[in-house]
Amino acid sequence: QVQLVESGGGLVQPGGSLRLSCGSSRSLFTINAMGWYRQAPGKERELVATMTNGGSTNYADSVKGRFTISRDDAKNTVYLQMNSLKPDDTALYYCNAFTIRNFWGQGTQVIVSS
Repeated sequence: QVQLVESGGGLVQPGGSLRLSCGSSRSLFTINAMGWYRQAPGKERELVATMTNGGSTNYADSVKGRFTISRDDAKNTVYLQMNSLKPDDTALYYCNAFTIRNFWGQGTQVIVSS
């Protein structure tokens, strides 16, 4: 089992920044990959960014150059730094941990609006 708790969402103006955090109940070294996904109203959940245990990263084309996934192994925490936010980034953001199956957090809301 892996419990995940996200934080850091909120309301931000276009062009602004937010940093999401995801705390894991297990050491990140025991998890194959961590990631961030998002789901906008009326849309399917989509991948935002992932990071493997070895540090390899993958980003959705829509966020490349704007978002950065990182990790702090000492804190068992994964971050998503989001810069140059756009209204299209508005969504519920979920943290994901993949071991033998997927585990999900409860989500944190990000709203980009003027």
